[in-house]
Amino acid sequence: MTDPRVVVASDKFKGTLTSDEVAAAVGTGVRRVRPGAIVATAPVADGGDGTVAAAVAAGFELVPVTVTGPTGRPIHSGFARRGKVAVVELADVSGLIRLPGGKPAPMTATSCGTGELVAAAIDSGCPQVILGIGGSACTDGGAGLVRALGGRLLDRAGAEPPEGGAALTDAVSLDLTALHERLAGVEIVVACDVDNPLTGPRGAAATYGAQKGADAAQLQELDAALVHWADLVAKEINRDLRYTAGAGAAGGVGFAALALLGAELRPGIDLMLDLVGFHRRLTGADLVVTGEGALDEQTLHGKAAAGVAAAAGAAGIPVVAVCGTNRLEPGQLRQAGIAAAYALTDLEPDVRRCIADPAPLLRQLGERIAAEQFPIASRA
Repeated sequence: MTDPRVVVASDKFKGTLTSDEVAAAVGTGVRRVRPGAIVATAPVADGGDGTVAAAVAAGFELVPVTVTGPTGRPIHSGFARRGKVAVVELADVSGLIRLPGGKPAPMTATSCGTGELVAAAIDSGCPQVILGIGGSACTDGGAGLVRALGGRLLDRAGAEPPEGGAALTDAVSLDLTALHERLAGVEIVVACDVDNPLTGPRGAAATYGAQKGADAAQLQELDAALVHWADLVAKEINRDLRYTAGAGAAGGVGFAALALLGAELRPGIDLMLDLVGFHRRLTGADLVVTGEGALDEQTLHGKAAAGVAAAAGAAGIPVVAVCGTNRLEPGQLRQAGIAAAYALTDLEPDVRRCIADPAPLLRQLGERIAAEQFPIASRA
């Protein structure tokens, strides 16, 4: 067998390694066993945290911007730009990872900073904006996003209500004049991996509000506020999109993007694979190694590893996965197009040690992959 060509297309290992670092560790391990192996890196993301980093790794330029965090504090963030296309990541500005001290603010957290990033991208000369909306800290129906782009919510006194989901009930009218001016000629495509509606038992508040810190009473209050917001928007645009699949994404940012920004929603991993030119990188590959921190039921429903496996499988290239923990049975892995899973916990049962120092373990997994997928004895 000639020296193999391996493409490592992993998502990040959340809280431990970036996708680039995962690929570097796996590649090092592969080359220890097969020194002549050609290892190509193709960092990927599914629209959540790590999306901008994946775009930058694919050749986009990082444009730093100071914007408003989910609790109103200024934060240093940015967007990725290549030509006239920009990539904006909600998680890095309005996400759970941006809550000061990790303290939730379920009733007042805002998506304003995400809108400020979109505005900055448009103002920089990018008429196409890719918006990844995973990992949100807010349940504001995307109102903050809309306001940052020029939309105005007005209460009975003609004033703007406070930011956050709870204050949506104070709004009685919308002024979208400046929003429409700002978005003229702009195409916004949203990377979205959930199909929840905005309101109701599967809506943004009911499904995701608890993980953002809302208690039972607050969940009811937020859902009622989103119902009010949906009524107000429907009256303004003469269409009711609250039950559209994906409207409940990111606390309702999906809804605002659809209804008021004229956005298109696409599966996050499919969009990102197209964006980073993943399909071109498969040419001549003998194996694709994908991965993420945990392989579980969510993996089967549009996460990065499954998306990579589907794309590679369509090209006839076998796929294996590296992960921190694997909770999928062999049949489920095959269903996802993954021939085998290599987990850190196979080497080190102590999850804390896996999290604290995963790179050496990933190098060992790279060695295993090379030995098992390209055994020396099979050389021609």
